Amino acid sequence: MKKFNFRKVLDGLTASSPGSGSSSGGNSGGGPGSGSMHSGGTAGVLREEIQETLTSEYFQICKTVRHGFPYQPTALAFDPVQKILAIGTRTGAIRILGRPGVDCHCQHESGAAVLQLQFLINEGALVSASSDDTLHLWNLRQKRPAILHSLKFNRERITYCHLPFQSKWLYVGTERGNTHIVNIESFILSGYVIMWNKAIELSTKTHPGPVVHLSDSPRDEGKLLIGYENGTVVFWDLKSKRAELRVYYDEAIHSIDWHHEGKQFMCSHSDGSLTLWNLKSPSRPFQTTIPHGKSQREGRKSESCKPILKVEYKTCRNSEPFIIFSGGLSYDKACRRPSLTIMHGKAITVLEMDHPIVEFLTLCETPYPNEFQEPYAVVVLLEKDLIVVDLTQSNFPIFENPYPMDIHESPVTCTAYFADCPPDLILVLYAIGVKHKKQGYSSKEWPISGGAWNLGTQTYPEIIITGHADGSIKFWDASAITLQMLYKLKTSKVFEKQKIGEGKQTCEIVEEDPYAIQMIYWCPESRIFCVSGVSAYVIIYKFSRHEITTEIVSLEVRLQYDVEDIITPETETSPPFPDVSSQLPSSRSLSGSTNTVASEGVTKDSIPCLNVKTRPVRMPPGYQAELVIQLVWVDGEPPQQISSLAVSSAYGIVAFGNCNGLAVVDFIQKTVLLSMGTIDLYRSSDLYQRQPRSPRKNKQFIAGLTELNDSPVPLELERCKSPTSGLPTRTPEAAPGFYRNEIPALRQRNQVHHLPVKGSRKLSLPTDLKADLDHVNGHCTSPTSQSCSSGKRLSSADVSKVNRWGPGRPPFRKAQSAACMEISLPVTTEESRENSYNRSRSSSISSIDRDSKEAITALYFMESFARKNDSTISPCLFVGTSLGMVLILSLNLPSADEQRLTEPVTVLPSGTFLSLKGAVLTFSCMDRTGGLMQPPYEVWRDPNNIDENEKAWRRKLVMNCPSLSQEAGDHQYTIICSEKQAKVFSLPSQTCLYVHNITETSFILQADVVVMCNSACLACFCANGHIMIMSLPSLRPMLDVNYLPLTDMRIARTFCFTNEGQALYLVSPTEIQRLTYSQEMCDNLQDMLGDLFTPIETPEAQNRGFLKGLFGGSGQTFDREELFGEASAGKASRSLAQHIPGPGGIEGMKGAAGGVMGELTRARIALDERGQRLGELEEKTAGMMTSAEAFSKHAHELMLKYKDKKWYQF
Repeated sequence: MKKFNFRKVLDGLTASSPGSGSSSGGNSGGGPGSGSMHSGGTAGVLREEIQETLTSEYFQICKTVRHGFPYQPTALAFDPVQKILAIGTRTGAIRILGRPGVDCHCQHESGAAVLQLQFLINEGALVSASSDDTLHLWNLRQKRPAILHSLKFNRERITYCHLPFQSKWLYVGTERGNTHIVNIESFILSGYVIMWNKAIELSTKTHPGPVVHLSDSPRDEGKLLIGYENGTVVFWDLKSKRAELRVYYDEAIHSIDWHHEGKQFMCSHSDGSLTLWNLKSPSRPFQTTIPHGKSQREGRKSESCKPILKVEYKTCRNSEPFIIFSGGLSYDKACRRPSLTIMHGKAITVLEMDHPIVEFLTLCETPYPNEFQEPYAVVVLLEKDLIVVDLTQSNFPIFENPYPMDIHESPVTCTAYFADCPPDLILVLYAIGVKHKKQGYSSKEWPISGGAWNLGTQTYPEIIITGHADGSIKFWDASAITLQMLYKLKTSKVFEKQKIGEGKQTCEIVEEDPYAIQMIYWCPESRIFCVSGVSAYVIIYKFSRHEITTEIVSLEVRLQYDVEDIITPETETSPPFPDVSSQLPSSRSLSGSTNTVASEGVTKDSIPCLNVKTRPVRMPPGYQAELVIQLVWVDGEPPQQISSLAVSSAYGIVAFGNCNGLAVVDFIQKTVLLSMGTIDLYRSSDLYQRQPRSPRKNKQFIAGLTELNDSPVPLELERCKSPTSGLPTRTPEAAPGFYRNEIPALRQRNQVHHLPVKGSRKLSLPTDLKADLDHVNGHCTSPTSQSCSSGKRLSSADVSKVNRWGPGRPPFRKAQSAACMEISLPVTTEESRENSYNRSRSSSISSIDRDSKEAITALYFMESFARKNDSTISPCLFVGTSLGMVLILSLNLPSADEQRLTEPVTVLPSGTFLSLKGAVLTFSCMDRTGGLMQPPYEVWRDPNNIDENEKAWRRKLVMNCPSLSQEAGDHQYTIICSEKQAKVFSLPSQTCLYVHNITETSFILQADVVVMCNSACLACFCANGHIMIMSLPSLRPMLDVNYLPLTDMRIARTFCFTNEGQALYLVSPTEIQRLTYSQEMCDNLQDMLGDLFTPIETPEAQNRGFLKGLFGGSGQTFDREELFGEASAGKASRSLAQHIPGPGGIEGMKGAAGGVMGELTRARIALDERGQRLGELEEKTAGMMTSAEAFSKHAHELMLKYKDKKWYQF
């Protein structure tokens, strides 16, 4: 435990300004990851010792669980005894699913696609065949499956595998048409090989093609059915090593399935036909049908259809058999969706799917292939979904899927993660969401019910929120490493549906998905929820348990900033400032219902991207839209996408920014408090309090506040001001072209008193800065221009260089920010839309714009000290920009609750500037004891509760203010992290205490201040894949792990940290990967994961009876060991396949290997397994004794019955 004494750290250091102090310390040459102390001032020093309890032993990176649908699935397998399901993917992943909570993800190190999966039924093992021609044996008797053996084929390509029930010999078919046999226990290739040229007739002149099917006969285990692609089927006798019969068909074969009696088998073909063959007459098919083909007249063959890719032939004891197949539709129905056909007797049912079918399996009651199968369900693996069909009901309903397989129902565009949130939220959200669940599911329980799972030791509630491309929001219960959807919110319902031919106004922003969610902000305590969309809008939601019907209130905000080449005119004509009255429209109409301003002759450049519904809208219980804020087009240019968002329920204020500037809105009074360009945020704090200027003269005037002089103005115009218009406005003499030393007495004259007017207010301020230049009456009014030479043309780059050093403005650096990255969702294909990630702020921004624009990248509401050496705290808004600048805005709120509904709220720049390297990503505050301070919030109350509305309007606020002692000094830390470094400032002295250069060669994508073990730390995810944890407030590195190279920009936009050592990201378009950086959770993870294998006794085979055993086929057991073993078959060629020992096998073997503990661990596990086997053997022995006693009893009774009868009496 390390102690830090700030009195010692800052003792004897000379006082310096925050600006000069921030440039020293961390920026003075420290390498990546180097931390340094800041030489700040001595005024207001924290005088308490802070004990940092976190050490590096508390941290470790570990993946926990993966949720969602396996991305790009390729294979499917099911264990009918253990009742677990395995799905293989194109990326080499395997997902194993059982009962809810049993969900395991495995990964082949090679990353090769999984071709086929085969369970060792009821053995706790799985065989996978991958596209790199390697077989792998997975051990499922541990919570983290591991590979026991691998077998790499060197000269042949694997095409098909088959493992008979209760057999240890695996049949492997290859592309050359050969069939090899592998011992599962040793994973060694047998010398027994079925060569293709011996399987077919000698007279055959063509190669039969790859092996597409292998299966042993249900009637005789010594017979193997081999199907070749060209239509040849060989019935091979394993003992005699010859073909017993051969079947030939003109069409290619895709799949084969046996009748359970072993006398018939069915084939599916490429022309959409099904052929049924009898072993007694192999010359031609016993029956040929084209289920979806049109019958022709005069006995002609039915027309061909699409290939039937797979068929399954399942028999029932009390009904007709089921014939289930995929594909086979007619070619003339090109627009029909992929389908699964179920033929039961004369009934044919076609189930249309939303996505192409990858694979399907029929679930049967028995694992024995020679018994009536009794199918009860069909598992259908689609490209983007997993469904299970109930076969026991005539209408074939589907089961309700308990897994979160619909995360990608619409592409995920953003995520948010909340750990240790209020416990009642999950129940509340579930109670609301369950009312909107789909109906019509099967009433039976989910059939994939294997494994075992318990809650474990983790008890705190967790919620994950996902935003999607269609504008939907999903709330998920993520407690105890599970995932279950609680509630779904559709934000698009507040907008009118765009008709065909409309929506041209948005085409320059988004080509599709105009409702895509870009940012999420949620306050769990107050239940205020806010989203921003790709079409430059912000929606604020409040939670209510009651349904209401009301109109949606909307505001429109102008926030635009242009940089263009400017011709500077001569300065000898016209006054330096225009006559504002000549630019105002002659008449205006104010709309009080929507708080928008409309003017006659509204042009295209004043419209929002989407249209909010104007009629009353029914809002069901749950989250209900309180306010919609939209940025509008300005001068024919679309609004830029929102890059930062913050909401304060305690203040009733929402703030958002983009690469143009900042907007602050009061969502209680439904008014815009501030709409200002980023550069004007600096200028507004200088001596002259300069306001944003109006649009250029050559552009048509658009409704909005413009600069006003001190001359009398109409009352109607004064009513249109936002509450922040109480800021001093500029007189003609105070035009930006003048310097502050020329007019020393202007501050007393530049005052405009705000007239509080009930009703409509002006909603927007024009921030069309045009690189701080106005074209007004042919004059240049740049703040730094004294006299402009006639006819000189300045490029926008030159202009920006001149303007950057205006009065009250800090020096600018070139923007090299990752925080301004935007997701380029509007693309043509879904995959590119998923992976797109644009480094520039907008595709329409030129390189000059990138250099000159300064985006708002981070916002944070907090009770803090707005100015240096303030003695009291006040509501503040911290603003971070893409150039590493931090500004603090002071919020002036009414003191009484009653006044909060009527009195205006003002937002004033405090004049405080702090700077960092790189774009600012996040803020946080700590009190003088080192405890993390949460932003103030309002305790939730139902806004539509009738009983509460009858009472006086009272707001219960939790402010979380720092404790202010009478002793002079600092009372608060402020932690600021940018994409390059982190700094800790003490307030109100604004002294930089600590600086840590996190990276020099890369940049940080995500940073959050989180709580772990009741202590705060800074968690960062870097673009080079490193995850870094630093203690607070000293910024000591606790963890630096190269976890995940940034190969996909999807990870960058969805990675998020939360409390208790948890994090997540979207690992694929359909899957969420959760991880932990907590050592404690890594240690307890084994207890939290589910067991894939549970000891279950294998069902007894049905008694075949005496006559069936005598006439039904071979009754003797087939000894594969004798036939395929090394003694009789010999050894296989070493060059054919290579055995590779697996790294897995026993849990914890890595930590215990090589020593006495390792040997003891192995011995103990072996002893446990031996005891388990002895117990099973004892149970089987007892069962056999009981059966023998019953048989003896029945035999004695039979003897007594026929004892005295003569032979002729039988």
